[in-house]
Amino acid sequence: MKCCTICKKEFDEAEERSEYAEAGEWLAGEVWQDGGKLCPLCLENRATLVMMYCHEYNS
Repeated sequence: MKCCTICKKEFDEAEERSEYAEAGEWLAGEVWQDGGKLCPLCLENRATLVMMYCHEYNS
């Protein structure tokens, strides 16, 4: 189990993830360099916010 650096909840890295969480994981690794440190919910939230506000990543 790991602890999410944003919400501080414990999460299992092996847990199945949604498409939004997968997109958030890509952003975590490529943009913010915090891959593997965020829970699936925070990854989903990040991906949603990026789609809404960071249009440079929506191509």
